Amino acid sequence: MMPGGRVQLDLFDPVMPAPVAPRVPAPPASAPVQVAPDTAPVAPASRPVAPAPARPPAAPAARPAAPPAPPSLAPSRPSATPASRVPTPRPPSLPDGARWRETGTEQQAIGYVLLRSRRRSIGFVIGDDGLRVTAPNWVTLAQVDEAVREKSRWILSKLRDWHTRQERLALAHTRWQAGGELPYLGRRIQLQLGTPPAAEAGAARPANPRAMQAIYSGDPERPQDGDTLWLPLPPDADHARIRDSAQAWLQRRAAQWFDVRLKVFLDRSGLRINRWRLSSATTRWGSCTSDGNISLNWRLIHFAPDIIDYVIAHELAHLREMNHSHDFWAEVGQILPDYEAARDVLRKHAPGDLPG
Repeated sequence: MMPGGRVQLDLFDPVMPAPVAPRVPAPPASAPVQVAPDTAPVAPASRPVAPAPARPPAAPAARPAAPPAPPSLAPSRPSATPASRVPTPRPPSLPDGARWRETGTEQQAIGYVLLRSRRRSIGFVIGDDGLRVTAPNWVTLAQVDEAVREKSRWILSKLRDWHTRQERLALAHTRWQAGGELPYLGRRIQLQLGTPPAAEAGAARPANPRAMQAIYSGDPERPQDGDTLWLPLPPDADHARIRDSAQAWLQRRAAQWFDVRLKVFLDRSGLRINRWRLSSATTRWGSCTSDGNISLNWRLIHFAPDIIDYVIAHELAHLREMNHSHDFWAEVGQILPDYEAARDVLRKHAPGDLPG
């Protein structure tokens, strides 16, 4: 591991090949390692208590449709990309003399930035600009692609590790200031203080500043990266006030979103709960008691809708199975088919990792 979290792998060629049909040798078992991030698509809730109905023998229910909202964080995240794929977006610009290439592998296509040099080996570096491959001038493009395919498992593993680290850092290091970014329903939104310019020209300001509400620049049901959350605070507000104001808005949104999704799953499954509430636990995403009380962690609002759906399905499954047995997971699958990808994403995070 190199400074800055970069990883590198070199494929060494001790002898310069003849000019005819140059060949790239296989990497030795002891090849040194370094890494850096990717650049292209490679592969980041009250009702009266009622007894739970008898276990239905019916086939698995279709997954309830989520309200219109884009896919999962990420920190990251983590998204619409299948869990088996590793995102490798192309960098916005390329270094001088570099070119962008993509090659297919057994797992997925891998995109990378190719640089030429006088070195005698092919090197792989995964950093903030994605996968960068440096190759000798005499190595053909076909040979470079073949080297990428040979090391594809190593490349994808290191890219996946890098994305996980970046998601955790993004979630844990929210800047509570104007211009800071915040994860909301799997998107990165920006914080600003005061009133949006368009709103200033409209309605009169309330006499009591405390009566002002936060204003979201886009559609809070369908957030997009770059949307802005305007907090009714003065420009000199300190970090604590900004954090408290933003979290109050997030908690209101969490209560609204979770309530809608709970009703969808309850209607589809025929299950009944006593009541539900928001939780601020630092170690649990949710809980369910034997008398039908459910708690959902408000910080789930940072994640994409499919992650929230998974936690709701998980807790509802406990109404029938108060354990984590095989039967329990079968219940989860009845409520939410194909829940595994969302579960795998959530297992990489803890509530204490998130802002707030």
